[in-house]
Amino acid sequence: MSTPTITSLALLTPGNFADDAPCTGLEETLQLFEYGERLGFDGAWIRQRHLEHGVGSAAVFLAAAGQRTQRIELGTAVIPIGYESPFRLAEDLALADVLSRGRLQVGFSTGMLHADLLGDLVYDGDWRSFDLSYGRIARLVDHLRGDYLGGPDTVIHSPGNVQRPRLQPHNPGLVERIWYGGGSLRSARWAAENGLNLLSGNIVSGEDTDDFTTAQLNLLSEYRRSLGPDRTAARVALGRVIVPFDSADAATRARYRDYAASRHERTLKPQTIAALGGKRILFAPDVIGTAEQILEQLAADPVVAQVSELRLELPYEFHREEYEQILHDVRHLIAPELGWNPASPALQEAGR
Repeated sequence: MSTPTITSLALLTPGNFADDAPCTGLEETLQLFEYGERLGFDGAWIRQRHLEHGVGSAAVFLAAAGQRTQRIELGTAVIPIGYESPFRLAEDLALADVLSRGRLQVGFSTGMLHADLLGDLVYDGDWRSFDLSYGRIARLVDHLRGDYLGGPDTVIHSPGNVQRPRLQPHNPGLVERIWYGGGSLRSARWAAENGLNLLSGNIVSGEDTDDFTTAQLNLLSEYRRSLGPDRTAARVALGRVIVPFDSADAATRARYRDYAASRHERTLKPQTIAALGGKRILFAPDVIGTAEQILEQLAADPVVAQVSELRLELPYEFHREEYEQILHDVRHLIAPELGWNPASPALQEAGR
């Protein structure tokens, strides 16, 4: 076993809310971002979810989060590109990034979950014939580069202004902070070849192996092998569901155990997921227990040893106080043992 060395620690939250009180849940998620910043976390990421009790527009949510925080990176994990207009989404992300003073980290995926319900509502026409895969992400990235539209003499007139047209606001730094949530060798290779950073979590495609760890190591190796010579600073972030018990009461510990047990069977063999096109999927087990037990599990995970950025994936449908307890224990009892230092000691919270 080797001791992992983590230099960047982020949280990823699903942004839960109750059907009859969405503002309460979304406000608590914003407060969780603030809490993570006070603890010294380097990043806070939000999932984008359609038709569910979660954030349907990561760009809108992060625009709000940018006004509630000062330092922490603000991420999307991930935006399914199939439902988005590349140009319009690029505008929203660029605006949110400027408002946050350049803190956005934008993750994408392909695919369209719930396409049978949403496809005809999003598109006027037969969306099944559109390119809703990698090419759509590439178009969005091209828009963020800020190339001028039309010929060299093309200008637009607005009150008090004449200018060459391009996506506004233009922030050239954002294009370097685009990520792809890759679960297959093909997607990892595409992300590397197109200059995107890589997100890899607790779900990967089963390609030539039934072992999750082997599959994820192969994925990271393929990504790094495919990087161009100008992308030596490409970032790789690893996601793990980590749930420490240490400061939880007995009832909460039982709830954590029940949650992990309900998800354990899916880790025992490859799963075929119809919503993902019948792909053969491998799941990583959740990492739960005391801080000492969790550190033993992370030290034994060869994938963790391959990365320096760790994303703490918070479970679905937990309560705010449980999320805060998990973040507190990871920050104080686990992350420092992995070599991590808080991003800003002046903003640390001394205790709960």
